[in-house]
Amino acid sequence: MGLFFRKSSKQTGKLKSLLKLAISRVAIARRPRLARKSIASGDVCQLLALGQMDRAIHRAEQVIKEDNMLEALGNVEAYCKCLIQKSAQLDKPQECSGEIREAAAGVIFAAKWCSDLPELQLTRDILADKFGNEFAAQAKEGTALVDPMLVWKLSGDTANMELKKKVTKAIAAENNISVDFS
Repeated sequence: MGLFFRKSSKQTGKLKSLLKLAISRVAIARRPRLARKSIASGDVCQLLALGQMDRAIHRAEQVIKEDNMLEALGNVEAYCKCLIQKSAQLDKPQECSGEIREAAAGVIFAAKWCSDLPELQLTRDILADKFGNEFAAQAKEGTALVDPMLVWKLSGDTANMELKKKVTKAIAAENNISVDFS
């Protein structure tokens, strides 16, 4: 009799458990990244105070990398929460809304880049089974429904000199240091 009233499959139950673990691990993964970002920002400030502009700009790259990863972790957490809340729809993937498909694609893509979150590897496999190999392959490449900003945050080019200068300038402004890039 219990089989007739089951709301979701065993696979969906496992997926929900893995997503909940991933959410808790996101909080843990944020702490060291916040610390590294803070340290790198402090380094940029000190280098600017010493007049070492080139080294400060180079160190700003670390600030950008950590900031990008922190924002990506926020996106992954939101995707995980979305998939948990709407897990009942995951048993019929062909009928899923665009929001769920985007969240699934985002989690599949992020699994490759977020080694801090091993649960995403298993989640990726379950979502690939549910949505199909073609969907999973496109999501892994960052095409399909994956948010382009998430793709850029995780695999983007942090070597852009304009971005480095912008971050360096922002850190200088926060610390009342005048900077001239001419």
